[in-house]
Amino acid sequence: MIRALAPWLSSLGAALVLVQAGFAQAPAVTATADPLLSLAPPSRVIPRPPELQADVDFWIRVYSDITTAQGFLHDDRELSVVYGTIEVPAGQPGSPARRAAIDAARERWREALREAALVLERGGASGVDQSADVRRVLDLWGSQADATRLRQAVDGVRFQLGQADRFRAGIVRSGTWEVHIARTLERMGLPPELAALPHVESSFTPTAYSKVGASGLWQFMPATGRLYMRVDDVVDERLDPFRSTEAAARLLLNNYRVLGSWPLALTAYNHGTAGMRRARDAMGTDDYVTINRRYSGRAFGFASRNFYPSFLAALTIDQNPEKYFGAIQRDPPLRYHEVEMPGHAAIDNLESVLELSRSTLRELNPALRPAVWSGARLVPRGYRLRLPAERQWTAQQLSERLGAQGLSVAQTPTRTHLVLRGDTLSSIARRYGVSAAALAELNDMNLNSVLRAGRNLRIPGGSSAGDGVSSLGGASASNVAP
Repeated sequence: MIRALAPWLSSLGAALVLVQAGFAQAPAVTATADPLLSLAPPSRVIPRPPELQADVDFWIRVYSDITTAQGFLHDDRELSVVYGTIEVPAGQPGSPARRAAIDAARERWREALREAALVLERGGASGVDQSADVRRVLDLWGSQADATRLRQAVDGVRFQLGQADRFRAGIVRSGTWEVHIARTLERMGLPPELAALPHVESSFTPTAYSKVGASGLWQFMPATGRLYMRVDDVVDERLDPFRSTEAAARLLLNNYRVLGSWPLALTAYNHGTAGMRRARDAMGTDDYVTINRRYSGRAFGFASRNFYPSFLAALTIDQNPEKYFGAIQRDPPLRYHEVEMPGHAAIDNLESVLELSRSTLRELNPALRPAVWSGARLVPRGYRLRLPAERQWTAQQLSERLGAQGLSVAQTPTRTHLVLRGDTLSSIARRYGVSAAALAELNDMNLNSVLRAGRNLRIPGGSSAGDGVSSLGGASASNVAP
């Protein structure tokens, strides 16, 4: 998950962050077109510190040995200490049955740690029961085991859900975008290994959402996304694997420019550039292993500390997936054609003129928000509309086909409704003559959502072509996921 960059960035840092969106808008960007590329090229080497190998090995096991129906009970600091594996009851994450099973397993190993500490205090006296769990604890901790350390470890027993099934599926899905990702990284002068990062972020699921609001293949938070992409109620490029890839490349390069190494830059992808700069300053070093092992910043928790080791694990598997999963075939690259919208247009008109189904357009253009698909808003001028590869239309051709009545110089204004006490989706939908399903979708809700008084809901509505505009010049590009 990417955290928003803090306002304390220096003028240089801010200049690096607030680059123009030209890279996201033009597939043939050159090195001179992006200010981030005007400085010395970044290192192309991704370090693999030997001190982190045990952590990397743990994440390799998580990604390849156990599935989402299983989980490890392990120490949250010494990742080589894995007490056991449990089967997780079926159901949604956080369900009572799952919580109960995990809590019971965690308490089992906490009790074993307490008993093992007692055994050590008594010098292994025969009067103290040494159960199989106690013996396993003592074996796992080995020479590090003393009563004090084991009692400290009681509070460090952690559950980690397996990911092998998700990881394998992510490898298959990655083929759809791997050519574009590789070319984007190459254009930016970045290490090709960074292409493995979406395994950690989303398992290459472009529709992935996190509970804290990150979304898309690269899991941008809204605030950070707006620094590099368009993110609003009409277009959310976080959900477009191609535009978000270009944005992620610029963010990673900016992190490297600020922090000076890939371990710190990649950790900043999770912990934030400002957070990693504070960590570096607090420790008085940019040595990643020192920061990883010794830094105790308030927000530098398990996820941040393990972000780089988990990336190295994902990279290891991605570079040799057959070793871990057997024969595997990635999906073929997506073939498509992009044409820049010469004006604002209703999705209904585009469907008709292009003779394409809404489902096809929606699959190819995931960045367009529900307001566009419901007709409440128009596909905006300048948006790079993605079409099937065989539709080699130019912006001029699209303008001519849509005609003056099919293009608008302005976006459709949004209608809103202030929710009052007692309002429901159904009652509001009836009032405005729209379907409850369309109202829910437009506002990122489900039909069972409870409305809060005082909230403003966007109302679906028919879009009008408005005043016509003459044919406008624009770019088009044919691609095999470039």
